Amino acid sequence: MTKDVLISISGIHMTDGEDSDVELVTTGSYYEKNGVRYLLYDELMESLDQPVKNVVKIRENSLEIIRRGEIQAHMTFRRGMTVMAGYRTPYGEMMVEITTEEIRITEENDSLAVRVEYMLGINGQQISRCSIVLEARSRMAAAPEN
Repeated sequence: MTKDVLISISGIHMTDGEDSDVELVTTGSYYEKNGVRYLLYDELMESLDQPVKNVVKIRENSLEIIRRGEIQAHMTFRRGMTVMAGYRTPYGEMMVEITTEEIRITEENDSLAVRVEYMLGINGQQISRCSIVLEARSRMAAAPEN
C-alpha cells in the first residue's frame, strides 16, 4: 500500500435498542514498521478550534487508537480482554472499559480493513455494544479511472 491513503471509519453504538452511527472519510498516511501498521490522520470537528491528531496502530490481534489535541484518548482493543482507557474532552474526562469481542483484519495490495466488535462500559456497567470498521485504501487505487 502507498503512503498516501484514503481512510474511512464508521462506528455504531447500540444503547437500549437504539443505535447511533458515526462516519468519517479523510486522507491520511500509512506506514509499516517492525510488523506494526500505522495510520495517521487529522480529524476536524465542528465544536473544536484545532483538528484532533489520530494515530492508529494495527497489530495481528490488536488495535490501538491514540487521539491528541482537545480530545485525548488511548484506546486499546485486544480480543478477549477488558482494557481501561482515559477519554478527555473539552467537557471533562472519564474512564471507560473496553471489552473486545472480535477483531478481523483483511489486507490486500492496496487496502487494509479492520473490524472490531466491543462492549463499552463506565464504572463497571455496560453502556453500549459497539463496532468500528476502519478501511484504508491507497489514494492511487481509490482514484476513479478516466
